[in-house]
Amino acid sequence: MTDTLIVNARLVNEGREFDGDLRIQGGRIAEIGAGLAARGNERVVDAAGRRLLPGMIDDQVHFREPGMEYKADIATESAAAVAGGLTSFMDMPNTSPPTLDRDALEDKYARSAGRARANYGFYFGASNDNLEAVRALDPKAAPGVKVFMGASTGNMLVDDPDILDGIFRDTPVPIITHCEDTPMIDAELARFRAEYGDDIPAGLHPDIRSREACIKSTRLALELARRHGTRLHVLHISTADELALFEAGPLVDAEGKVRKRITAETCIHFLRFAREDYDRLGHQIKCNPAIKEASDRDALRRAIADDVIDVLATDHAPHSWEEKQSPYVRAPSGLPLVQFALNAALECVHEGHFDTARVVQKFAHAPAQLFDVAGRGFLREGYWADLVLVEDTPFTVTREQVLSRCGWSPFEGTTFRSRIASTWVNGELAWDGEHLVGEPQGRRLEFSR
Repeated sequence: MTDTLIVNARLVNEGREFDGDLRIQGGRIAEIGAGLAARGNERVVDAAGRRLLPGMIDDQVHFREPGMEYKADIATESAAAVAGGLTSFMDMPNTSPPTLDRDALEDKYARSAGRARANYGFYFGASNDNLEAVRALDPKAAPGVKVFMGASTGNMLVDDPDILDGIFRDTPVPIITHCEDTPMIDAELARFRAEYGDDIPAGLHPDIRSREACIKSTRLALELARRHGTRLHVLHISTADELALFEAGPLVDAEGKVRKRITAETCIHFLRFAREDYDRLGHQIKCNPAIKEASDRDALRRAIADDVIDVLATDHAPHSWEEKQSPYVRAPSGLPLVQFALNAALECVHEGHFDTARVVQKFAHAPAQLFDVAGRGFLREGYWADLVLVEDTPFTVTREQVLSRCGWSPFEGTTFRSRIASTWVNGELAWDGEHLVGEPQGRRLEFSR
């Protein structure tokens, strides 16, 4: 392992920004202080006042492996992630085959060993048919159980009331949910299809996957969680209306223990896009749930600042460019986001919506706390050295920069005011600001349960 001393950094951690140095030894943070001197063969990096953050933990990605590798795989998407300052990811179970049993779960971990450039964890999926497997899940094997309470691929829509009740009652890890009401969506789709046929205008997506469908399903999830005392995390909140359903305030108490049983998450695209962007980007920003109004975007930004939203993620879900050019009914939902998500979040800082410490809280600290991730998500001595060095140098996103296999980004042409200067994963340099560096260093995430 390479020992490194980072000097003259502006460290951002646990609500503070302060000047200091950070020493990496044996892949971990060995020392944080001021005026640290180099030892032996340590590599010295002069941060020159740039911000040093803990690596981001993205708790919601779709890296498409196994089964859809023509869109993406663990190697390509984890490369894009470290280029964007995301050093750990948690991947969703709606692959092919879906992750509905222990063998499928362990297959994903085996596929990642030696190939993932970021650290990795994989959710276990729930279906109408695998309640016993959910009950038997080893709490240390997965960050949580994913429940699609809205449409999904394959056998992963859970709509049996008795099964849902059992999942919320008996799951031994946090439940994460996709909340949209499928019957409401189907009815709206049929109505618009009768008018437009297959080629429905992209700008009507938020009317088809409506706020009412989100609210109804989210209310059901919260009702089940409160009935059973479940630790529930509701993914990709997209409406201002849903925010009233969640508790404001810090995620953890004074001792660092998670105090909220029910938590909320939004995604970077809901902070950067709104309905008017469909005219420009079309199906590039078609996703589920849908990007909605500018007023929803603004409310979600405030909810980050006010601690109503607990976690910020990407829901990275790449599709080929050709697929995205299809008529509405065949164009798949999802955006490739990991490579520029931190840049986009920092753009909200430049705009004055919240500060860098808030980004770190929502994108690094909170996922680690919520999912009991061991030794990551903070700048703390003894923790793994997953680090991101950020500099305030503008750059404009081009298609040639995109590392995701799909080869495109909804941020093409966007000028961001901050860029990722370096990323370290487990103490090793993984991204030098222009290129990937070395061999994959990602490790299996461990959960302290």
